[in-house]
Amino acid sequence: MHKLLLAGVSAIALVLTGISGASAQDLKFPKGEGAFSWQALDDFAAAHKGLEGQKLTIWGPWREGGDKEQFESVLAYFKDATGIDVSYASSENYEQQAVIDTAAGSAANITILPQPGLLADLASKGYLTPLGDDLAAKVKDEYAAGESWVSLGTYKGKDGNPAFFAVPYKADLKSLVWYSPDNFAEKGYKVPETFEDLMALSKQIIADGGTPWCIGLGSGGATGWPATDWIEDIMLRTQSPEDYDKWVTNELKFNDPKVVAALDVFGEIAKDDKMVAGGAKAVGTTDFRDSPKGLFTVPPQCYLHHQASFIPSFFPEGTELGTDASFFYFPPFADKNLGKPVLGAGTLVTITKDSPTAKAFIDFVQNPISNEIWMAQSGFLSPLKSANIETYGNDTLKGEGQILLDATTFRFDGSDMMPGAIGAGAFWTGMVDFVNGKSSQDVADEIQKAWDSIKK
Repeated sequence: MHKLLLAGVSAIALVLTGISGASAQDLKFPKGEGAFSWQALDDFAAAHKGLEGQKLTIWGPWREGGDKEQFESVLAYFKDATGIDVSYASSENYEQQAVIDTAAGSAANITILPQPGLLADLASKGYLTPLGDDLAAKVKDEYAAGESWVSLGTYKGKDGNPAFFAVPYKADLKSLVWYSPDNFAEKGYKVPETFEDLMALSKQIIADGGTPWCIGLGSGGATGWPATDWIEDIMLRTQSPEDYDKWVTNELKFNDPKVVAALDVFGEIAKDDKMVAGGAKAVGTTDFRDSPKGLFTVPPQCYLHHQASFIPSFFPEGTELGTDASFFYFPPFADKNLGKPVLGAGTLVTITKDSPTAKAFIDFVQNPISNEIWMAQSGFLSPLKSANIETYGNDTLKGEGQILLDATTFRFDGSDMMPGAIGAGAFWTGMVDFVNGKSSQDVADEIQKAWDSIKK
């Protein structure tokens, strides 16, 4: 174990990326130009004088390619405003490394992770610095679905008392349905506003001789995971956010009638040969990366595809977003009165070694400019209401960002927050069994047995 701790310390030294030399020439977008919140940056700089030359270390999940470069482009504005010397580091096993470093007392000042469950564990061991009730109240007021984000950043500390430890930064969106505008226009189909409308549209497509949905659960050793997103979205649209949270922790049992009912809603689509391209038997064997391609065949193999914001990476080469493909919000049930829930994921920013520079960075990620600089590039969605939506780099990001801002509830991917044996095990395999013919009750009972076995 001691060797592991030493290896962890060495790893940070090897992968640190310095931002200390940032200057006006390093800024991605010239100050004063565009729709960015430059005044907010000036105000931030004025409020954080006297930190020039001090150091800040950050550990996070972005280790290569575009995300890392874009995050560093944001850090350049932080450096420019404060004069702080910033070093950012990551590694392939960044989550495990974060645990090693905090236990060894060698953590970075700031640790950014996308796993609330892991952060809760770090908080319980006293490795995170509480951010205070005032900051929690600010997040509640200034972020879309702010109460949800406060909940995601609140954990029990070493003393057993709950406190606010983590600020949201960079969200991901899952509650989307993709379609071809041309195919819709040709048939006269309208984007549905409610889940009831979505099912009516699906039946209309069948009546017109088409197939509504493309669904693929195949993903090698992770086969089944796309169906978990379906169930999570349906749970948020049929049950309260509180019940969703209880389901994720198994306080609400997996074989509770509320959960079984959610499986049955999915089954109305995935287990109906007329509803899915290739018939129900193809759902479990079609690779998720291939499944959206049916939207673009001539004639179309399907008209609808439920998947997260990353899926355009697997659209046919040359597909133009906004023209050849678009999306709409996976709609709520009209009769449930549950608002506009959104399923997604995201990163949370914590202090793992307190310092004035760490506190300054926590302030910075709540400043609209820290969001807008990345929003203007790619792959970044912001729930911060003061971030100017006009700074998004394209209409697709802008539309996704608007869905996030309209959300009344935001919840993390449930399977990612369940124990690995469930969320990355029994839940995946159970969904494959379900689409292959097993009943919702039998599947739910088996997943609950798996929960019970890990509690013993």
